[in-house]
Amino acid sequence: MFSRDELALIALFAEGLCIETIARRLELSDRTIRRRSRALCDRIGATSTIQVVAWAARRQLI
Repeated sequence: MFSRDELALIALFAEGLCIETIARRLELSDRTIRRRSRALCDRIGATSTIQVVAWAARRQLI
């Protein structure tokens, strides 16, 4: 359901990293990370990235 890049992003959120730190690590803009995290939320009907992390963890994706 999720690409390798999307799972990597979810894993970074699971580590508790903020958007700015994730953006620096992935060499992307803050805005890109925000857009991608919103797309992840929309895909599974979540309202926050922590819900995405919990959803992925329950399914042993991360």
